[in-house]
Amino acid sequence: MLSRLICLTSFLLLSVFSAHAQLRGHGGPVRAVAVSADGQTAISGSFDTSAIRWSLSRNAAEQVLRFHESAVNAVAALKDGYATGGEDGKIAIWATGNPLPAQTREGHTAPIVALALSPDGNTLASASWDHTIRLWPLAGGEPKILKGHTAAVNGIAFSRDGKQLVSAGYDVAVRFWQLDTGAEASFNLPTPLNAIAIAPDGEVVAGGADGKLYFLNQRGETVAELEVAESPVVSLSMSNDGVLVAAAGIRGSVGIVDRKSRKVDRTLVGPGLPVWSVAFFPDNKTVMTGGTDRLVRRWDAISGEHLGAVAAGGPEDPLAAYAGDRGAEIYKACVACHTLTPDEGNRAGPTLHGIFGRRIATLPGYNFSPALKQMSIVWTPDTVAKLFEVGPTAYTPGTKMPEQTIGSADDRKALVDFLAKVTKK
Repeated sequence: MLSRLICLTSFLLLSVFSAHAQLRGHGGPVRAVAVSADGQTAISGSFDTSAIRWSLSRNAAEQVLRFHESAVNAVAALKDGYATGGEDGKIAIWATGNPLPAQTREGHTAPIVALALSPDGNTLASASWDHTIRLWPLAGGEPKILKGHTAAVNGIAFSRDGKQLVSAGYDVAVRFWQLDTGAEASFNLPTPLNAIAIAPDGEVVAGGADGKLYFLNQRGETVAELEVAESPVVSLSMSNDGVLVAAAGIRGSVGIVDRKSRKVDRTLVGPGLPVWSVAFFPDNKTVMTGGTDRLVRRWDAISGEHLGAVAAGGPEDPLAAYAGDRGAEIYKACVACHTLTPDEGNRAGPTLHGIFGRRIATLPGYNFSPALKQMSIVWTPDTVAKLFEVGPTAYTPGTKMPEQTIGSADDRKALVDFLAKVTKK
């Protein structure tokens, strides 16, 4: 079973790339990604408790969505909006442009780890570690609960006609649920399962903790298996035409598999960190990934190339103008979550523009943790330095900021001197 606990380490950015390929904004590992049916927008969910709605034409965050109390493990693109599912067992339905959920759904008693939208767009399925699947009518009403798994349910997918749901769990079972008749069947594989996908012709692909893909026909018979990684497959996506399967591994690579030949055509290799999520674009050739490096990346699945990479320090580097400044070097650990200028707005964390002299949790337009709103801290060079001396958890209990400290007093001074210079109004 995927661990619920992630150690948020390595806060220095590994490199700086073009925004065309990499979308920055999350303050923790990107746990889930989904692309809209028209390929113009996407949503990502993170261990930082937020989801971000992205404009893929502008290569920019359009909205940071905050509702969940802990990690956002699952996302789905709806007809007009998005859905998020969290470690808190809750679901939020978001209308495009609305800062608050249009609907919330509760019922699961353990983390939700997968969401799937029915082909007609009317039903949202959720899979949970409470061993159940729930089918939520988006128009309202009580969900239908599917029981049968004896351990965490990690993956769900609808057939293209919407008459069948297939699920995969840590109990090594692939279960076929006939939604029109109520019939069901279960088939065991040799390993715990983390993900599932269904092709247009009905073939099922399951991703295993043994690093293999298992191909099942509609009778539940395993017709082929393929090793794609030396470590667990944690996410799967199938191209809309059913030709390619993208299998993300926990060691930081994505195998692109030709489903007909049962061969790995190529491997997408990122920075060597776990890849937690993968999704195909509607064009059947572009892949989006999210991983522990906190970035949402885009790839050409046909060539295997990472899209849009440029050299460090290029025009897309927000700190290029401060080369050689020790404070700017230290601030690189913050740039994924915070902006410095008012026109850039908020990311996973609030903008730092005008931070000195501002009371904690008072910046308009940002949804702060309730605990922070009760505090009287005013941000000054001394209080910011103290934050990084003792760590966010100790200094601002209840924060959703990833834990990090700066051990050197000289480095803390360099950071606050840099912030004083670049964030003043």
